[in-house]
Amino acid sequence: MSGTASAAHQSTYGPRELKRARYAVATVFCVHGAVTGSFATRVPWIQDHAGVGAGQLGLALAFPAIGASVAMPLAGSVSHRFGARTALRGLLALWTLALVLPSLAPNLLTLCVALFVYGATAGMSDVAMNALGVEIETRLDKSIMSGLHGMWSAGALLGSAGGTLAAHIGADARLHHLLAAAVLTVAGFAACRWVLDLRPAEDEEAPPRFTLPPKSALLIGAVGFCAVFAEGASLDWSAVYLRDVLGTSAGLAAACTTAFTLTMAIARIAGDAVVDRFGAVRTVRIGGIGATLGALLVVVAPNPAIAMAGFGLLGLGIAVVVPLAFAAAGRSGPNPSQAIAGVATITYTSGLVAPSAIGTIADATSLVVSFGVVTVLACGLAVFAGVLRGADRAPSGVVGQVSPAGAADPAPRP
Repeated sequence: MSGTASAAHQSTYGPRELKRARYAVATVFCVHGAVTGSFATRVPWIQDHAGVGAGQLGLALAFPAIGASVAMPLAGSVSHRFGARTALRGLLALWTLALVLPSLAPNLLTLCVALFVYGATAGMSDVAMNALGVEIETRLDKSIMSGLHGMWSAGALLGSAGGTLAAHIGADARLHHLLAAAVLTVAGFAACRWVLDLRPAEDEEAPPRFTLPPKSALLIGAVGFCAVFAEGASLDWSAVYLRDVLGTSAGLAAACTTAFTLTMAIARIAGDAVVDRFGAVRTVRIGGIGATLGALLVVVAPNPAIAMAGFGLLGLGIAVVVPLAFAAAGRSGPNPSQAIAGVATITYTSGLVAPSAIGTIADATSLVVSFGVVTVLACGLAVFAGVLRGADRAPSGVVGQVSPAGAADPAPRP
């Protein structure tokens, strides 16, 4: 960054405004998660409406990650041009409204296009809200990123609950998603009123639209990759594992997945207090050890109860890794938005490849071997936790001022 962030915006936020901004961004995270939950529960309806088979649906479901990967680097430029508040408000509205598109698709081609747009808007709003979350965390001088991601999980659960109810009563997904998009757009628009309105200095150059992430982001992203791979594997395959490997009932198998999701949400909401007490590196290292033990329990489990305990321990161990990866990326160099976009791209990719990779390995060997791979990746969290050292808070009295373009400058606490 050639200059500092606008002086007016550096000095006008006191404790009350920062607290309000924190709650506003938490609401944004909740809204973002609710869109994902609303979509996920209606995928079977969307598949039938588009008339696609399982293989074609798998192809189409790759397009959200492709769209996100392509669009996320643009978030910094959008924030630089319009300011952080306006950019987030617009990007979040595009994401909530994009929820309607997949249910309107009548065939495979239009479904792929709709899901590409869906993913692109998801990715850009994701980068914008995480950048603001890192900035608020730094100014407050206490950990909040884990709790913000916990709010995303809570939003996903709320969206899933609404989608489950809509599916149960046989509601048309087009009507369901139209109503959900309207409610979530209004909620997101209202919440964005209270987020920090950061703007670049007059002499600050706009960031490049497309650029490779810094090396630091690649290392941080690798740790995030391990956590998201374990999360994706557990979410998509835990029920199958209990049913096929341990012979449990379909109801108990489904309950394992629900319990895993709740464990992740609770651990993330409570994670900030743990990070504040023990620091990011120690938290992730201990979590990695716990996740490794949990994955091992799954692999050697002789009965469903042990396996469910293993999945729960695995969820507890990985819950705070991704929030801390975003926090570390936001403080890793002169362009936090670029670094956050790089980490987000890697984690999105991990979430895309994990389910299919587990299935491929299981076809060649067994599901037990697949979760042996998860065990190795979980162990990597403990070994390489040190790369998240940047997620620890700045020394008291000094904060990193992050402009929408992503550059950080030291400045006194307002």
